[in-house]
Amino acid sequence: MCSINGCVDFVHPERVNKEAVEAAGLRMRRRGPDGSGRYDAPGVSLRHNRLAVMDPAGGKQPMSVVFKGQRYTVVYNGEIYNTAELRQALAGQGAVFLTACDTEVVLWSYIVYGKDCPRHLNGIFSFAVYEEGRDLLFVARDRLGVKPFFYTVLGSSFYFASEIKGLLAHPEIPPEVDREGLWQLLYLAPVTLPGKSVFRHMLELPPGYAGTMTRAGFSAAPYWQLQAGPCTDDAPTAAARVRELFLDAVGRQLQSDVPLAVLLSGGLDSSSIAAVGARALRPSGERLCTYSFEYEGNRESFRPTLFQPQGDDAYAEALAEELGTAHTVLTAPTAAVAEGLLEAVEARDLPGQADIDSSLLYFCREIKKRHTVVLSGECSDEIFGGYPWFYRPEMLENDFFPWLHAPKMRISLFDDAIVRAEEGYDCMRECLRHSRRDCPHLPGENAAMRTAREATWLSTRYFMTNLLERKDRMSMYTGVEVRVPFADHRILEYVFNVPWEIKFENGVEKALLRQAMEGYLPERVLWRKKSPYPKTHNPKYEETVREMLQKRLAGGGFLASTIDRRRLQEFLDGENKTWLGQLMSRPQLIAWLCQLDHWFAQYHVKLV
Repeated sequence: MCSINGCVDFVHPERVNKEAVEAAGLRMRRRGPDGSGRYDAPGVSLRHNRLAVMDPAGGKQPMSVVFKGQRYTVVYNGEIYNTAELRQALAGQGAVFLTACDTEVVLWSYIVYGKDCPRHLNGIFSFAVYEEGRDLLFVARDRLGVKPFFYTVLGSSFYFASEIKGLLAHPEIPPEVDREGLWQLLYLAPVTLPGKSVFRHMLELPPGYAGTMTRAGFSAAPYWQLQAGPCTDDAPTAAARVRELFLDAVGRQLQSDVPLAVLLSGGLDSSSIAAVGARALRPSGERLCTYSFEYEGNRESFRPTLFQPQGDDAYAEALAEELGTAHTVLTAPTAAVAEGLLEAVEARDLPGQADIDSSLLYFCREIKKRHTVVLSGECSDEIFGGYPWFYRPEMLENDFFPWLHAPKMRISLFDDAIVRAEEGYDCMRECLRHSRRDCPHLPGENAAMRTAREATWLSTRYFMTNLLERKDRMSMYTGVEVRVPFADHRILEYVFNVPWEIKFENGVEKALLRQAMEGYLPERVLWRKKSPYPKTHNPKYEETVREMLQKRLAGGGFLASTIDRRRLQEFLDGENKTWLGQLMSRPQLIAWLCQLDHWFAQYHVKLV
């Protein structure tokens, strides 16, 4: 895993600011602490930071190849899981490999397959390939958006970077937020609109898209889209197919030239990965390493809710013992979770998920002491239907995003003359309507299947991309690579078309995955009620972030000039309710306000 960035201008090559390209790379150095490199040509400057995972000695970037007199240069961030098959196919087309690194496979895939190359890649990736002498830059991003790719087009100049901070290193890209960006922050954040950024001059290459920059400008189009199709498989057949796809995905992602582990919460998703991983390593005598997360004071303070009915710790430790893994429990101190809030903003370049971000940042930093690669259970809930809005009609059938239980809570705390709440609500709701209209269906589907498709469509396009962004930024900020086996596009393509009656058989969430994992997990884990990524329940945390908020309000920053003090006090004195997703309640909103204020100050954000 790495960071990539660059600037090209084929019309006015003198406008390429190589010093700014270098500065952008330095800002993202944490993503690639093992090395860096740069490629410069007239009108082109590409930079790369490397986290060495496969072939540490041979994978230096930017990487160039000359084929039939044409030079091609790539900067690439990701992991390709079908590297072995591609090597064999590409070698038959004239490719000559000098390393064991998948970067070379990506480059040769472009040389051989051209703009169709992303279709041949199974993995997580974002990359750019420059064809020397042809004034052409090709860029692409993986199908589910695991790896990031931000870009800006100003006149004939094209800028790109793995993170927002990389683009902001260019003096001609100001940190400006317009009205739509502000509404994204106050209504949707940490979720953002697909293909957009909260910053006015920035866009994000959508998942499954590729683009080309030439003298004529930049254009992008999807190379992959989720499609509705018929499925006549019965439940046992569907479970067998899911098992086959999942075992293949995990097996491919267990490959690493550096120490690898699995994040094990004791829930269905992470336990499935750990069980398959432990079984796969057993014949070689290798013992799988696993980690679970806990928080200081949670055992005494935890209270069950609809979204988090039970704690994880006992399940994780018992399963680790049963699987024979080398298990480590990491406990986040309350003070560290609070202190990490502002650093989490700088890792994400946005106010994100408060302590859900800062705790992951803490855990990844601890993991890095022993491991560089970990496998995680993200994306299962969005694909298999694990969230309440899949099966609670009142959540999906409202007129806003189903994971936002109180969408106006945050924006109501601000001066309406500045935020124009109702106008923003209508704008965000219209974006939702457009997304719903885009959801693929088959003629004659029953209401349950149509609802399931829409829930999957919205969850994967919005909610899942937020979780993947969080995982990528917090892990890469500490030099850790997180792999997500459930984010294999083959799994999503298949499960999207399985009838809802099979996925929710007998009213059990993720019934299809549970059936697929029979024989791999004990019954107590296999049929356990979903429990999300844990958060701190320690009352000391809320006390700490309340003090942080008061200090920031006294500091005269963005909050001090825009917050409605009366409404804020009513919120602070009111009932503690979950307002976003499964974990974000009052302490998280207080912390998020601190993050927002820090973000405006640290990034010199201007409202326009």
